[in-house]
Amino acid sequence: MTSGGRPSGPAPSGGPQRRGKDGERTRVWRERVEAAAAAATARTRAGARRIGQTPPPPGPFRPGFWRSPIRGPWLTSVFGLVLLVGIPLLFVTGLLSYASYNPGLSPHNDETPDKGVLGFYLFSWPTHPYWLYRLNQGVHVTLGVILVPVLLAKLWSVIPKLFEWLPVRSVAHGLERLSLLMLVGGVIFEFVTGILNIQLYYVFPGSFYRLHFYGAWVFIAAFVVHVCLRLGRMTRALRSRGLGAELRTDLAHTLPEPPDPDGLVAAAPAPPTMTRRGAVGMVGAGSLLLLVVTAGQSIGGRLRGTALLAPHNRDPGEGPNGFQINKTAAAVGVLPEFVGPDWRLEIHGRGPVRTFTREQLLTMPQHTAALPIACVEGWSTDDQHWSGLRLADLAAMAGMPGAGSVLVESLQPPGPFTRVVLGGNQIHDPRALLALRVNGADLSLDHGYPARTIVPANPGVNNTKWVHRLTFRA
Repeated sequence: MTSGGRPSGPAPSGGPQRRGKDGERTRVWRERVEAAAAAATARTRAGARRIGQTPPPPGPFRPGFWRSPIRGPWLTSVFGLVLLVGIPLLFVTGLLSYASYNPGLSPHNDETPDKGVLGFYLFSWPTHPYWLYRLNQGVHVTLGVILVPVLLAKLWSVIPKLFEWLPVRSVAHGLERLSLLMLVGGVIFEFVTGILNIQLYYVFPGSFYRLHFYGAWVFIAAFVVHVCLRLGRMTRALRSRGLGAELRTDLAHTLPEPPDPDGLVAAAPAPPTMTRRGAVGMVGAGSLLLLVVTAGQSIGGRLRGTALLAPHNRDPGEGPNGFQINKTAAAVGVLPEFVGPDWRLEIHGRGPVRTFTREQLLTMPQHTAALPIACVEGWSTDDQHWSGLRLADLAAMAGMPGAGSVLVESLQPPGPFTRVVLGGNQIHDPRALLALRVNGADLSLDHGYPARTIVPANPGVNNTKWVHRLTFRA
């Protein structure tokens, strides 16, 4: 024995020798793995070369298919610059439109309850200025319509990119193609659903609000990525040609742009049949025409007669109730017998429920307010002169003079917006009324007889018609 307590004698047989054999096996295994990886890489590269040498199918995948001599980075960038200004404005006004419904107040106001973090920006919608929603929605809808020719021209200018061959050449190229798909698909989806909604033509499944809201976020994400990737190229392309000089170029001097790395310039251009000046002018004229036949529904006055594309441009009739509505009483199932002599307004708050006939409401102090009706489809009326009871006075009757909200319930059969919650700032605005009359006459049934709410800067659909119950809350 040694002094350390270990047995003396030779080392166990096979120690160093075993470690040497293990090392040899590891080295051999590593070499085999490296050889297999190299072989796989070589096969992959050979396969990629074979795929890359695959000729494109006939038709739009072949470079010679696209022959317009005016297509190129400059023209694409001109249309892109317009969209770079217009689309962010369209997105912001859309977000504000959603905020105007006050979805944070109550599930009754929220058509997109599963929005999650996408509702981070929501705020209490103001009542000043009283035309705020009318302006916001008019800009949103009108801008969306007049950008359609620019969008179509932009898609035409880059259509060769949609038919690149090979469709996917690498992982990075695949990601770029995916972002392009999201961009093009998103913008088409948003414009199509928006225009269908303007025309009250609901052929898409599910709620328009939800589809349009989520589609907007998907599209704007792809749009931001696209701008970050392409802004430098767009700037260089715009600087490559002077706008004034290009607009003075006639057909005889219209030549293709130099070849570009994106493949927008035709490989075998045909003789020009239109100048770039003509293309820009045609798109601009199309947008101007759409402005003329759309904006009148929001601006009102004499221009209302020019709003040929507005679904509400029909003659609303004459007299005090002769202004636009979204849906008639019959269309939503409100029958005359619902609002007959047995109708009562219920006011809930602190203490017992109070009920009133319409005649009793008319004997109370009446107040007036000149306010428009503005709807999500972009149409709006001129200021109408409403009269009735202030919501603040009704809150005081309910024993809640400092009410923080009120649930407004309609006689309309259950559905979206038949129950709406108004915020404290809306209740206490002196122009916020439970209206009984308009323009000196009783409300018509289509305009909400026997009573409706009218609140400054409020979306039309939240100015509930055929009201039968108000529940004030702290």
